[in-house]
Amino acid sequence: MLQYIRIKNLALLDEVRLEFEPGFTAVTGETGAGKSVLLGALSLLSGARTDKSLVRQGQDRLEVEAALYFDDTAAIDALLEAAGLPICEDGVLLLYRSIHRSKMPRVQINGNMATLTQLQSLGESWIDFHGPGEPQKLFQEKRQLEMLDAYSGNLKAVEEYTADFRAWREALKEIDELEGSERLDEDELDFVRKQIARIDAVEVSEDSIEALERDYTRMSSAQELTAIASECAEGMVGEQGVSEQLMTVVGRMEALAELDNESASLLERARSLQIELQDLGSEVERMAGDLDFDPEEVEAVNERMNLWQEVRRKYGGSVESVLAKREELAGKIAIQGDIEGVLKEKRDAAAKMEKDLAKAAAKLTGTREKAAKSLGEKAAKLLQALGFKKAKLGIEVLRDAGLHERGDSHCRFVFSPNAGQELLPLNKIASSGETARVMLALKTVLAEADATPLLVFDEVDANVGGEVGRAVGAELARLAAEHQVLCVTHLPQVASLAQNHFIVTKSQDEDSTTVAIAPIHATREDRLAELARMLGDRNSASARAHAEELLD
Repeated sequence: MLQYIRIKNLALLDEVRLEFEPGFTAVTGETGAGKSVLLGALSLLSGARTDKSLVRQGQDRLEVEAALYFDDTAAIDALLEAAGLPICEDGVLLLYRSIHRSKMPRVQINGNMATLTQLQSLGESWIDFHGPGEPQKLFQEKRQLEMLDAYSGNLKAVEEYTADFRAWREALKEIDELEGSERLDEDELDFVRKQIARIDAVEVSEDSIEALERDYTRMSSAQELTAIASECAEGMVGEQGVSEQLMTVVGRMEALAELDNESASLLERARSLQIELQDLGSEVERMAGDLDFDPEEVEAVNERMNLWQEVRRKYGGSVESVLAKREELAGKIAIQGDIEGVLKEKRDAAAKMEKDLAKAAAKLTGTREKAAKSLGEKAAKLLQALGFKKAKLGIEVLRDAGLHERGDSHCRFVFSPNAGQELLPLNKIASSGETARVMLALKTVLAEADATPLLVFDEVDANVGGEVGRAVGAELARLAAEHQVLCVTHLPQVASLAQNHFIVTKSQDEDSTTVAIAPIHATREDRLAELARMLGDRNSASARAHAEELLD
């Protein structure tokens, strides 16, 4: 649930900090007072895209931050871990978003920098908006099917079915391509075999190519390496080398040791140096000899290297891509050898996939048919409480001619607001007010299967009033038993049923306009005054008496 929100420099609002409680919260205020500011802040935290026009005039940056609490953070933590973000501590999710006029926007989740996409992904799990345009979604059969699947518990099964359906379509595409592919004649087959032979001649593997490149480098530089090694050996053990000069020095050190016993240790060090120098010179001489490669060996390495360069350029530039190409070429030959057999194998596999899909689709349809009856009956019962005394709501599950991404059926919501009228599709009969109430009834029933903790309703009570408005408020209050419900409303009948109540006010002077949001549910007198205002006159005795009745 939403526990805390801070909003700064959003539209006409300067800054506000609000604490939220569980249950049903109403947001009221004069028309044009700016009630949408709070919804706008929540929308920003849910990842909605926006622009810099929302930044309060005269300010550089708007900021919105919130703290949400979850009894069970497993689902949220899974999303956070998948995104590489810190998990919730003590059940609390921290969200922050800022929009700057001249700098990049910023998003933070649990204190870490994040992306707007990550914020959107989280938003889908903690908040659900039902605005003025929401009822129009009822006219879309795709949306109707999504609602029915949500109620029936089909969503995961539909997701798995859709993945299998796409795999089946891909298999059919492969069969079509294979059936339409040209048969290779003997010359073409010979060409493919030669390409494979050229790859095989290189002996392509990570280790062998690494050794080839190492040998090629040494052989390519052999002449230069030999010259340098010979020069070094001559300098150390040649006729005019350091070893000859050191031999003279060792002789004089021997004379020194005969005259001075304490110089014996120095003589030993000089002799050791002479031995080490001779060994080093000999090794360098051998190295120069080793670099004198056999011409045939050099030619073989050069030939293999040239062939490797050729196939690498032709087939992708890496050992992995060359080996993949070899597998592809070998597959062509294998198919040509038994193309009808390969086609049969693929057709049999596709047929099995189709058979399994048909079973899964039939199961989905059966679940939908059962759920459609239950959802229709429950929603119709609620519609009676919402002012439709003789209304009928039906959900028709219609079979399709073939398989599609959501099974083998679709659904259609049909509605009759009055007795004696034929059930017709919603877009054929329902007015905007009727559609809003149908949506509320459906959402109330669907909430039983909805785990989203915060439900936000923006003027869902539009085009209704009186007793129907009271019924709308009662349904919102019932929803609040399982969810945190936030509703922007103009109806006192709805607002009076909320456990928590925020009022939005707008003040103006000659230089500026400011919106403020404040809680009034702690003081009965403040709530009575607001309900009386909504009833027509906060100073009217009859309005206040009516407000008392509503609040009681």
